[in-house]
Amino acid sequence: MDQEAIALGTLDYIIILGFIGLIISIGLYFSKRAKSTSDFFLGGRSLPWVLAGTSMVATTFAADTPLAVTELVKQGGIAGNWMWWNLLAGGMLTTFFFAKYWRRAEILTDVELINIRYSGKEARFLRGFKAIYMGVFVNALIIGWVNLALMSLLQVFFGISAQESLFWTLGAMFVVFVYSGFSGLLGVVYTDFVQFIIAMTGSIVLAVMVINSDQIGGIDGLKNTLPPEALSFFPNFGSEDGPSTAGILSVSVGSFLAFIILPWWNSWYPGAEPGGGGYVVQRMMSAKDEKNAVYANLYFQIAHYCIRPWPWVLVALSTLILYPELQGSEAKLGYVLAMKDFLPVGLKGLLLAAFFAAYMSTTASQLNWGTSYIINDFYRPFIKQDATEKQLVNTSRLSVLAMILVAFGVTSQINSIAAVWNFLLQTGAGLGLVLILRWYWWRINAWTEIAGTIAPFVGYAIVTYGFAQHLDPSWGLPIIENPKGFLFTIIFTISVWLIVTFMTSPTDEKVLQAFYDKIQPAGNWKPFQRSQVNETHLFKLIVLWISAVVMAYSILFTTGSLIFKNWTEMFIYLAIFITSLICVKILANKVKVFE
Repeated sequence: MDQEAIALGTLDYIIILGFIGLIISIGLYFSKRAKSTSDFFLGGRSLPWVLAGTSMVATTFAADTPLAVTELVKQGGIAGNWMWWNLLAGGMLTTFFFAKYWRRAEILTDVELINIRYSGKEARFLRGFKAIYMGVFVNALIIGWVNLALMSLLQVFFGISAQESLFWTLGAMFVVFVYSGFSGLLGVVYTDFVQFIIAMTGSIVLAVMVINSDQIGGIDGLKNTLPPEALSFFPNFGSEDGPSTAGILSVSVGSFLAFIILPWWNSWYPGAEPGGGGYVVQRMMSAKDEKNAVYANLYFQIAHYCIRPWPWVLVALSTLILYPELQGSEAKLGYVLAMKDFLPVGLKGLLLAAFFAAYMSTTASQLNWGTSYIINDFYRPFIKQDATEKQLVNTSRLSVLAMILVAFGVTSQINSIAAVWNFLLQTGAGLGLVLILRWYWWRINAWTEIAGTIAPFVGYAIVTYGFAQHLDPSWGLPIIENPKGFLFTIIFTISVWLIVTFMTSPTDEKVLQAFYDKIQPAGNWKPFQRSQVNETHLFKLIVLWISAVVMAYSILFTTGSLIFKNWTEMFIYLAIFITSLICVKILANKVKVFE
């Protein structure tokens, strides 16, 4: 849609330039500390949980996040956010089942786990393949969709063309390179902390001003104008799926339950990998000990899913009233238009700085952890095994620069953020269970993970180019609308990797024994256990995990009920929160998860 450029005052530009200068200064300050790959990629394993956890939250708050929430609310009201709320269970699983293991492994990247868990040429191939696939291909896609959101923002704010916004985005990436490419993770984490405060402050200020405007009339005005279904935390359930109307999500109970139950443990997705992965694992491994790793991830789950979304949701709901003409992919621009229409000079600069902060924190993290794969899991083991730490750090900086150019090329080819999301979810379906079981079942081997990585692509192709085109188009619908295509890929993938597992030889016994002795995992490791295992420990962990999931959702809904003045619901959710919190504290003490 065509929009006039938003007028910015001198104060706005001072705030924006001051923010950029502050971030670059922090990054350059920490550049002197990046003397080894451990410093560059893990901050010397010295981070307290507050810094590590905040960095995780800041990374997931990208320039696209408020815009994506606005589009989801346009499509399905508050309930539209189940598109990502459903992944909470997987995040909590990482907190209690895997955080200690990752920190205990003392590896540099999650891909390096392959080196200590599996054996043989197949393990060597898997490590190299995943280093390139994750570090280059997937990383470029993620940065690409983040860039796409920034481009939309620049086009509306400054009235420039898509081509011009693409090159301004390239400039923003080089600003990120100036501090993250030299400082490594420490610079990224400390700038993340500042960026998150600025980004959330800006989001809250915008929400308060829009909600209290004459056009909306406060929370009461919002409730009186919008249909109750738009403000419901859950979809409008029917006997059959759809169609959904603007601001109201209509799905069957079966489809909703499938969407809640299936993806979090089955599908690989950036930032919500089953068992942990990517920048989340990087931050846990950078924590100064196992206790801080667990606390960092727990804090991340609560902040990410329960507290942070509400300012965005309030603005998104307001856009249903303010800009009803926005349809389809244009709906996300409602958030930017709200910034234009309701913020005075100074606050416009603050919000734009907040968007830049969100963009920069995510891009810096993606560049750093993506490069860690390229250097630690491809360059060092395959290209230059005798490289010194100084050579590796210098090569890392060059790799960050190269990754920027690759991501820029990918950005120019991406048209839809939602399409990238759907592609990654579908092509990771069924792999998640392998990533979980490799810690808990000794029989999982490198061939299992290879099969689990390739099979989803085959299953997705069968669904997309076979069933959806020649049998029934509903096979190709998004998961939340009709999950049967996704379910087929899951079943297909699990069947493939199970067959492959039992048709191939186990991992070498010496490697498995060394892994067990180092990690001390629970589960089926009987051939390698040197002492009696407490059988009730795993059961208590499961109950603890379920209690924590309930606790987190109750925080989310208690906060929402308080905002919308639904007092009865608020007290019900509050009671659930208190009960689940007590369970978490009791069980956490019994299994000593925080020690």
